[in-house]
Amino acid sequence: MHSAIRSVASLLLGAGILILGNALIGITLPIRMDQADYGRFTSGLIMSAYYLGLLVGCVFAPALTARIGHVRAFAVYAACLCAATLLHALWFAPLPWALFRGVSGFCMAALFNVIESWLSSRATNETRGGVLAAYGFFAWLAAGLGYLLVNSFPATGAEHLMLAALLLSLSMLPVVLTRVAIPDLAQAQPLPFGELYALTPLGVVGACGAGLMSGAFFGMGAVFGNDVGLSQFQVSLILVFAIFGGLLLQWPLGRLSDRFDRRTILLGVLLAQAALCLMVFAVWTTLQSYEALIALIFLFGGTQATLYPVSVAHAFDYVHRDRMISASAGLLLAWAAGACLGPLLASIAMETLGSPALFLFLAALAAILAAFTRYRMTRRAALPPEEQAAFVPLPATTAAASQLDPRVEPPGSVNVDPPRES
Repeated sequence: MHSAIRSVASLLLGAGILILGNALIGITLPIRMDQADYGRFTSGLIMSAYYLGLLVGCVFAPALTARIGHVRAFAVYAACLCAATLLHALWFAPLPWALFRGVSGFCMAALFNVIESWLSSRATNETRGGVLAAYGFFAWLAAGLGYLLVNSFPATGAEHLMLAALLLSLSMLPVVLTRVAIPDLAQAQPLPFGELYALTPLGVVGACGAGLMSGAFFGMGAVFGNDVGLSQFQVSLILVFAIFGGLLLQWPLGRLSDRFDRRTILLGVLLAQAALCLMVFAVWTTLQSYEALIALIFLFGGTQATLYPVSVAHAFDYVHRDRMISASAGLLLAWAAGACLGPLLASIAMETLGSPALFLFLAALAAILAAFTRYRMTRRAALPPEEQAAFVPLPATTAAASQLDPRVEPPGSVNVDPPRES
């Protein structure tokens, strides 16, 4: 396993540097917009544009990449991402910033697709799980460190944008110098979105809900912190503690879902999320205790990070192995569609009821998802734990990451698993 990780070390390094720079942009821009008094709704629109670009990129970027080649594609998309980042400093206005965020989201989807395709081609059937775990760990760690980088300069200048562009450009070096064959995904069996929903309504709705909550929190969390008077360092810690909560808690919660009815665990996680968000709102509006806020955010991050991989695991309980790649792509699109709406809807709640209402919005989302989960529990009998697909902390990046998923039937292999009953 260690040799397998070493064989993809350059790709993991490139991915880590890329995510480091992208996370720095993701926290810098909402702070700058709030300082410039853009308004919460305008900030929500701009942050939603990133996820819209990500959604479009998930659909169209793989075909464009295949046309020009992965090495050139990575260089082209990284250059465009660097340019979009620097252009924020030249046109400090809502419409250009929304355009630049959309371009950035598209480029990030394309770049993730290239890296994950390479990782997939280097991993074997025996090492896919380990490579995926290493990739996920480095991605979460890099995101947390990227949020902390905002403290390197005051948010009022252009230094953060220049530093982010520097990191994004440096991410090209370890990736374009890597010589790895690209996998052939042509044999993946198609799965129309309507059929996917018919097979697993809770999987699709859970993935979409996870995107809604993730987009809302990571898109507008910095706006909340800046609005309520927290320092730049304190704002960064809000997002960092959410990231590290997810890094530490999603695995034990996910493994718990392997031992019991997965829907019961999902229901418990959602109810816990709703309670935690209400506690955050109550604690901040009454006590304004930053220490209590950070502790609750840590727990919230752990439960929030569990939603998408548990929803995917639940969906895989009812999808044949040779269609799991297509199912993963459909679930990712559901996540991205939710993430597009998350910052926008959260900004409406914050504009109407004040910035702490971000957590009322998240609590309401969790409660709605919990009600739908309970409803689905009455519509279908639970699978025995031994028949459930194993939990894997799959990142919500691109469908290429599903090639690393040990549950998935690799393209071209002989499938020996019988179809599951739907």
